[in-house]
Amino acid sequence: MRYYIIAGEASGDLHASNLMKSLTRKDPEAQFRCWGGDLMQAAGGDLVKHFRELAFMGFWEVAKNIRTILRNMKFCKSDILQWKPDVIILVDYPGFNLRIAKWAKSHGICVFYYISPQIWAWKEKRVHEIREHVNRMYVILPFEKDFYKKYDYEVDFVGHPLLDVISNYRQDPDFRVKNQLDDRPVIALLPGSRKQEINAILSEMLKVVVDFPDHQFVVAGAPSIPPDIYEAIIGKRPVSVVFAQTYDLLSEARAALVTSGTATLETALFNVPQVVCYRGSYITYYLIRAMIKVPYISLVNLILNRSFLKELIQGEFNRSNLRKELSFILDKKNATLIHESYHELKKILGENGASEKAADLMYKAATICRPSS
Repeated sequence: MRYYIIAGEASGDLHASNLMKSLTRKDPEAQFRCWGGDLMQAAGGDLVKHFRELAFMGFWEVAKNIRTILRNMKFCKSDILQWKPDVIILVDYPGFNLRIAKWAKSHGICVFYYISPQIWAWKEKRVHEIREHVNRMYVILPFEKDFYKKYDYEVDFVGHPLLDVISNYRQDPDFRVKNQLDDRPVIALLPGSRKQEINAILSEMLKVVVDFPDHQFVVAGAPSIPPDIYEAIIGKRPVSVVFAQTYDLLSEARAALVTSGTATLETALFNVPQVVCYRGSYITYYLIRAMIKVPYISLVNLILNRSFLKELIQGEFNRSNLRKELSFILDKKNATLIHESYHELKKILGENGASEKAADLMYKAATICRPSS
């Protein structure tokens, strides 16, 4: 079968690439055309556009780039019609993908959605669009199945794909040597994968470097961001940057400062105590705060349904608070308590096998759900 897959971010590229590998095992004749990244291309996808050209964060950034977004939308529709897929698989990235879903359904094309938009947090009314335009939804968070059930929309819970990714990861024993790191404990800095958030967040994280001379700070660089961006922010500080080695970094880390998002869950699954950080433009932040319906920005806190990880947001994200909270999680007794809650988190997330389960369900559904025109 022919699968057209759209992922607009680095995390989507990762999960879509593993889904593609699983689909190929189910369907040896599978052909993939995709919007995504290097991992999807390596998994056998014919890459149309890289997510670097698609990732715009916040209201203001979207507004500034609206012409580019509309051009991408028009081109995507044209490309789909020309390629004639059996099914479109949308991966998160709701601002773009829900519009494609509506258009595709009107053209009789089967639409699957892998990794639900976080409509339980905000824009809950989008559930009606999903019910109308998405043939099948595959969710990765346990509470999402109950959320959709409220709207009489049956979805498939397949488990979280990060469990598979981390389970298959093998630590590089030479990580410290390769990156010229010394024997001091490592504090990992994960400032995000978009240029806007890196500029806003990393500079503040770096202010506490001088407060912890017995530790070394290492930044997880996003592969899509040029090294000179990090160099300009870091300046002369004794801070290293590693690219495409985030899991090796987390394996070595004693603690971490992490931008809200999927990275908070990854850090937790590596058992690394963390402080969650976020700062955006004030216009974007206050608009989001007015609409958001969940009490936390960290996936870990949302899944545990309690304020477990400290979240430093906007004005609270400053050197004084960072120093205080980082000192707290570096304490051995506090770290032990954090590890206990991480164990609880893993039990809630369930078993491995998300990509295989999703691929199996999709392949079966796709054989029934074929284009009607």
